[in-house]
Amino acid sequence: MIPWVQLDSAKTGDGAQELRLKQRGAEFSIMLGTNELMNSRLSGSEEALARLSCRKIAGHRQPRILIGGLGMGFTLRAALAELGGDASVVVAELVPAVVAWARGPMAEVFGGCLEDPRVTIEETDVGALIRTGRGSWDAILLDVDNGPEGIVHKGNDALYSAAGLAAARVALKPGGVLAVWSQGPDAGFTRRLKQAGLAVEEVNTRANGKRGARHVIWIATNGSRER
Repeated sequence: MIPWVQLDSAKTGDGAQELRLKQRGAEFSIMLGTNELMNSRLSGSEEALARLSCRKIAGHRQPRILIGGLGMGFTLRAALAELGGDASVVVAELVPAVVAWARGPMAEVFGGCLEDPRVTIEETDVGALIRTGRGSWDAILLDVDNGPEGIVHKGNDALYSAAGLAAARVALKPGGVLAVWSQGPDAGFTRRLKQAGLAVEEVNTRANGKRGARHVIWIATNGSRER
């Protein structure tokens, strides 16, 4: 068995915890304490987050997509595969080291997607972009933590609160989509999405194809859109 080697570490956005990048052969892992946040072999649910969202907005002209959380780039790559050449994608990543890992040791995992002309990386809090972007986004994809009960950065809680969801709805264009990834179900969060005036679909998906842990994706749509 090839042993894991720690390549680097970085503080979370609030400085309270430490992320660790590890490698074993061609496999990468990002850890928070004993919790594995992501693994380069398990990408199914993150890719589904992008596919489901982009298909909901198919037909939107010059769509603008906001992705919260760079991770290992699975959501970004899947979104780029679904979107046409007229799309633009902004990725908000709060931890600069994660961007450095993407351009450095994990460059092969990212497969050049950061160099796609449709992509802009913002080293900032996705919440700040949401709050300042009234009617700006066709889709907002959030994969910034393990779900509505965040463990990585307590500031993420504001994204999932009633006020945070109201801000997200304001930031969406008519017919826009707020999509949220979670490691598991959360009935309270489903209620908050509905109370924010969003039409909600809850999708169960696997971490890796038909195998692996079951994850949840909420697809919440902001009203209708004239075609």
